[in-house]
Amino acid sequence: MFELKYKTPFEWTEAVLADFDAFLQDHAAAEKKASGMAVSMLSHYPDRKNLVRAMTDLAIEELIHFKQVLKLLQAREVLLANDEKDMYIKNIRKVFRNGKDVFFLDRLLVAGVIEARGHERFSLVAQALPEGKEKDFYVSIAKSEEKHKNLFVELAYEYFDKAEVDTRLEEILIAEAEICEKLPFRAALH
Repeated sequence: MFELKYKTPFEWTEAVLADFDAFLQDHAAAEKKASGMAVSMLSHYPDRKNLVRAMTDLAIEELIHFKQVLKLLQAREVLLANDEKDMYIKNIRKVFRNGKDVFFLDRLLVAGVIEARGHERFSLVAQALPEGKEKDFYVSIAKSEEKHKNLFVELAYEYFDKAEVDTRLEEILIAEAEICEKLPFRAALH
């Protein structure tokens, strides 16, 4: 449906593989936060029936993903880590505009772009891992994230004019690329 403006280089994948336990801890935190974001969205927009249904399904799916990552951590005898501030998320939130409708549109589109970045990076992890359950898991997670990216944009099209959505999505994609270019590579999703 749309393409990211910044392509993650292989050096990021090397950082992930160099400390895969830390990456799994960060991934677990990201899934937990994604579930919470979906619950927040359905709570803030209870009058949007399709959004409520979609966010309910998404919250459950993200929590299932959290449980799956937790199983991988436990199999490696690695504990969950404390949630850390995610500079990517902190910076991308700065694109939100004030105003009820534009804030809602930005929330949908930023969520779609974050899911697109997850799709790209989980795909890179899947490609780099050796054959086995972890590789299979990341192939599956990447496919799921791709569906999520499209879900948020489809919801935006439902509630806003297509031309407005496309224009704002382009602006957010440019801002997101600039954020990614400045962040250091580490064993984390962002």
